[in-house]
Amino acid sequence: MATLDGSAVRKVVVACDAGMGSSVMLASTVRKQLAKTQATVEHTPVADIPADADVVLTHAGLADRARGVVPDVPVVAFQLFLGDPAVARVVTAIAKGQTIDV
Repeated sequence: MATLDGSAVRKVVVACDAGMGSSVMLASTVRKQLAKTQATVEHTPVADIPADADVVLTHAGLADRARGVVPDVPVVAFQLFLGDPAVARVVTAIAKGQTIDV
């Protein structure tokens, strides 16, 4: 299990498969929630996750692929594109500068 230091997060990546639907909405929502922090939020295909990501949010079905692309970056898998508790924990940790296990 990886540890995420919310106070050190500068780049959050929402990774999808190839579509531009629900994951774009999630990226927009997370961007708004983190607007008062120093973190940026990007949306990319899972195969193109940038190496400088601090944390990756992706659907559970894509998590293993994401970990293969960025093995040293915490990957947080979620089930729901809106209102998922795993995403909420990450957003709260970043906003409050908390450390959490992911």
